[in-house]
Amino acid sequence: MFRETNMTDWLQLIRAEYIESPGLYLTKAQVRRLWNLDPNMCDALLEALEADQFLRRTHTGAYVRAGNS
Repeated sequence: MFRETNMTDWLQLIRAEYIESPGLYLTKAQVRRLWNLDPNMCDALLEALEADQFLRRTHTGAYVRAGNS
């Protein structure tokens, strides 16, 4: 049975992908396409991951795992 993915599920999924792929470097548009997210959900997820200091935004606007160069 299909169930809607909630924010907590998305956060876990995105964290897992960044942990599995340490060099992952994605723009907001790429995040939206990769996980088929609507703009509001994408913004909320990226803001939450930045606030938790799990992700950081580079000078080019891409999102990388915090602590990785």
